[in-house]
Amino acid sequence: MKSETDIKKVAINIKGMHCASCAANIERALQAMYGVEDAVVNFAAERAMVKYASGEISIDAIKKTVVDLGYKAIEATDIIDEDRERVEREREIKTQKRLFIFSAILSFPLLLSMFTELLGIKVLMFLMAPYFQLALATPVQIIAGWQFYRGSYNALKARSANMDVLIATGTTAAYVYSLIITFSGGKAVYYETAAVVITLVILGRFLEAIAKGRTSEAIKNLMGLRAKTARVIRDNEEIDIPIEDVTVGDIILVRPGEKIPVDGVIKEGSSAVDESMLTGESIPVDKNSGDSVVGATINKHGTFKFEATRVGRETLLAQIVKMVEDAQGSKAPIQKLADIISGYFVPAVFIIAIITFGTWFFITGNVSLALFSSVAVLVIACPCALGLATPTAIMVGTGKGAENGILIKSGEYLQRAYELNTIVLDKTGTITNGTPVVTDVVSLGDIGVKDLLRIAGTIERGSEHPLGVAIVLGAKERNIILTEPEDFIAIPGHGVKGKVEGKLVFFGNRRLMEKNNVDIGRLQDKIDLLESEGKTVMVLSIDGVVSGIVAVADTVKEHSKEAIIALKDMGIHVVMITGDNRRTAEAIGRQVGIERILAEVLPQHKAEEIEKLKEEGRVVGMVGDGINDAPALASADIGFAMGTGTDVAMEASDITLIRGDLRSIVDSIRLSKQTMKIIKQNLFWAFAYNALGIPLAAAGYLSPILAGAAMAFSSVSVVTNSLRLKGFEPKTAG
Repeated sequence: MKSETDIKKVAINIKGMHCASCAANIERALQAMYGVEDAVVNFAAERAMVKYASGEISIDAIKKTVVDLGYKAIEATDIIDEDRERVEREREIKTQKRLFIFSAILSFPLLLSMFTELLGIKVLMFLMAPYFQLALATPVQIIAGWQFYRGSYNALKARSANMDVLIATGTTAAYVYSLIITFSGGKAVYYETAAVVITLVILGRFLEAIAKGRTSEAIKNLMGLRAKTARVIRDNEEIDIPIEDVTVGDIILVRPGEKIPVDGVIKEGSSAVDESMLTGESIPVDKNSGDSVVGATINKHGTFKFEATRVGRETLLAQIVKMVEDAQGSKAPIQKLADIISGYFVPAVFIIAIITFGTWFFITGNVSLALFSSVAVLVIACPCALGLATPTAIMVGTGKGAENGILIKSGEYLQRAYELNTIVLDKTGTITNGTPVVTDVVSLGDIGVKDLLRIAGTIERGSEHPLGVAIVLGAKERNIILTEPEDFIAIPGHGVKGKVEGKLVFFGNRRLMEKNNVDIGRLQDKIDLLESEGKTVMVLSIDGVVSGIVAVADTVKEHSKEAIIALKDMGIHVVMITGDNRRTAEAIGRQVGIERILAEVLPQHKAEEIEKLKEEGRVVGMVGDGINDAPALASADIGFAMGTGTDVAMEASDITLIRGDLRSIVDSIRLSKQTMKIIKQNLFWAFAYNALGIPLAAAGYLSPILAGAAMAFSSVSVVTNSLRLKGFEPKTAG
């Protein structure tokens, strides 16, 4: 039995795919391998994402399977692979451009001869000579068309078929038929059909390669943010080294105006750092000794030294790039139909072409006419448009999201965000700033206010809860000296207990007092009043007797109300969930315009509340930032983690909002809706193109040349339509 640690994931960059059928063939071959748990091949991204059991199969074996099918396979191992991919992309563009120019020069006289014949022009009769046309068409067929023969051979060797097979078969049929007519003394040849179709298909591939390169510009933009070198202090000397050579523990010097090379912690000096690439905020953040810094952010003023804590693929920027790459290499559920059709497409087209040839020959007895229509069927059929319809939109959509601080884990979540009708917002750190401050200290008179806060601060010293931290800071700000508590125990959802100066102290909410039989009747009116003001009230008891209360308030984030109003305007039901008492929760709800409040929910019960909402038939998005939100984030249809929160929450989520701004939720849903609109348009036109084009070609209404032009530009039009997403502008985030 395989353990979770045995299952690994690898990204393989694949070069040489020419259509969706290529991707489908590779995907089937990988999925059939022993030890491969799952494989997804994305034609647009030219990448395979493979989940495999490391004890049963190696990466080399996975790559060999791809190579045996006739494609290049390169493991995407690091952030620097982008340079290699860019070189590969540029080489492909140059190759197709060179072949297009070559074949266009030779094909032009053939195309001209066709028009002179149609128009009855007698001036350029030499163009009509079959041997002259043979001399022009042969280099196009053999040299420019070689890539189609090579692709066909690899596909047929793997017992499959792809677009190369269609093009090679169609053009070869026209060329060989013309060759036979030429040597038998006839004149009705179709050299121009074969040559011009090859030229047009190469033009389509050239334009498609350029357009596909633009779909991944987000990755290039992110890569461009990183520093190339770092000034490291080694053996008391400053040396500049490539960023790839920086190791954890290195001390790095950063001067004003320089990019911070990797993630780390300041050891000496101070400065203001521009973190707008993460937060969207243009105002530099003050940094002092002990503060963390992030690679690719810009040091604005002072000089400082910091210790590298995360380098290479562990840096935040590298993780963001990887998340975007993974998302761009994934598939959305809506793509399944197109994948199924692409898998059967080429064989079906061959059958239609054979039926077309047989029907026309049977009706007319004219081989030339039958060949004309069947070649048009082979050429017009294009699985490329179907294969590109969804992934190109997903690539541009996820890339555009990353540019605006919205990290979407996969195409599946980009699609599902469009379906959301309910958003559940955690209160602390999500709606509010998550940095509460002490506002009121009320003593019953048994001890003074200062002593009350000292005991509360002492018992909370062992707590990591934001409210506890606020009380400790509140005591220190009032110059109160705190000691260490004894027998400290945190009681999730209730508070804390322990001993201070030998006395048993309970400090927490009303549930904690009730559970330990502490009577709080004398403070009830004051508690009610403070809670009605939106403050969180914690009660202190000493040796079983209530002594007083401390109230803490967490301020609402600047743009929370604006975001919630925007969500409501989109028809989305907004719910707030919190472990706080109902009065406090409702007070915050009134401030931001949320009516449905789920209050006093213990951390372990948040996921249960999400499930209850789903049982109501709702498609639920959960937004949180803490460790205790992770189960609820995982339980929701879409989990949104605030990027300002914990790594655990971000790992459990499906979409990470780097800027920690609720308005990014609005933008992510808008982006999802716009992406889905583009995908549906792409799929409609891809299906319509084939549904109309193939019957027209079979009926003899399309010449192979027109069919070739239509086929070449169909995939380009789909990619171009997807690129319209680059114009998406967030209305709220930033």
